[in-house]
Amino acid sequence: MRPWRSLLLLSLILLSGSSMAATLVRVFGPGGPAPAMKATATAFERSHPGVTVEVTAGPTPQWLDAARATGDVIYSGSEAMMADFQRDLAGVLDAATIEPLYLRPAVILVRPGNPDHIQGFRALLKPGIKVMVVNGAGQVGLWEDIAGRDGRIATLRAFRRNIVYAAPNSALALKRWQDDPAIQAWLIYNIWAIAHPGVAQIVPLEPHDRLYRDCGVGLTMRGKASAAAREFVAFLKGTQGQAIFRHWGWQTAPRSRG
Repeated sequence: MRPWRSLLLLSLILLSGSSMAATLVRVFGPGGPAPAMKATATAFERSHPGVTVEVTAGPTPQWLDAARATGDVIYSGSEAMMADFQRDLAGVLDAATIEPLYLRPAVILVRPGNPDHIQGFRALLKPGIKVMVVNGAGQVGLWEDIAGRDGRIATLRAFRRNIVYAAPNSALALKRWQDDPAIQAWLIYNIWAIAHPGVAQIVPLEPHDRLYRDCGVGLTMRGKASAAAREFVAFLKGTQGQAIFRHWGWQTAPRSRG
């Protein structure tokens, strides 16, 4: 074979390998589901050589412009959040592809060892209990929904009096929890304790007070045209995706309340 032909063949082989390695799926969403989403991305990459899944997570303003320009998959931390994404990514996010995936419960996080002996939501109504909530991201209205379940305005008043900090997102709440040991209880999802072992202890809410919100997923127009992005979403919903999300505290199968 002539030298120039050998060089041409080598160039084609290298170009082919480079194209495979360049297959990139860009995923954007909030911080709460991120540990499970990133673990699923890693598992997907192992079973799909030549594909890289890049998960960008955090408060929406940090990644929204990048998602508009390059996003393939968008995931959410609640249906209210996904509705915001549909508005903010109008013309980019394909609403027909949006699907709820898995649920996680709201719980009470307390200091390790539960030094204040907090058991259930009613304990958070006692005068002087210092409580933190999140009033943003996937938890807009969450504490009000829980406190209002018994239909008594006195419950909302008592709980509101005990709120010492309402964080705009869960990441800032985590920082405040770590910086301010005077806070005795934190109303949030279970996944934050699971993702940060040793930071807090989970106290479940009673069945009557328990609420769940979901992680949903949708493809952008760009992602809809990408076989790799479609395969990643299918992987999220499949057996391996379910197992990973379950490990990180998500409910992946039907369950009776109680």
